[in-house]
Amino acid sequence: MNDGANRKPARDPQDLARLLVSREKAGDAEGMAALYEPDAVLVIGGGQLARGRDTIGEFYARLIAAGQRFELGDQRPAIVNGGLALTSTRLPDGSVTVEIARRQDDGTWLWVIDQPSILG
Repeated sequence: MNDGANRKPARDPQDLARLLVSREKAGDAEGMAALYEPDAVLVIGGGQLARGRDTIGEFYARLIAAGQRFELGDQRPAIVNGGLALTSTRLPDGSVTVEIARRQDDGTWLWVIDQPSILG
């Protein structure tokens, strides 16, 4: 488990996916959840949503415990409009992730909506 000392914030919306994967590899579910706004929504499959940072962290902790491993894919350039950004990545299995990030008051970025897998 990571103690948070190495948790750098996302200074660009393009940083979020890389940080998510690196924190997953470190077994840091709490750090993964820290990449989301407190009231963010994550699609977790089966038509279900994880709502809120705590619930998202619990979901990621279960994935890590089950041995889930994330891989970096082909990240597409973020589409930024003011304080919002659309991020997406084509994963090695052909599925696509789609996320909406928001610029925070301190200039960092956090996801507010995450759809981690849309079949390609």
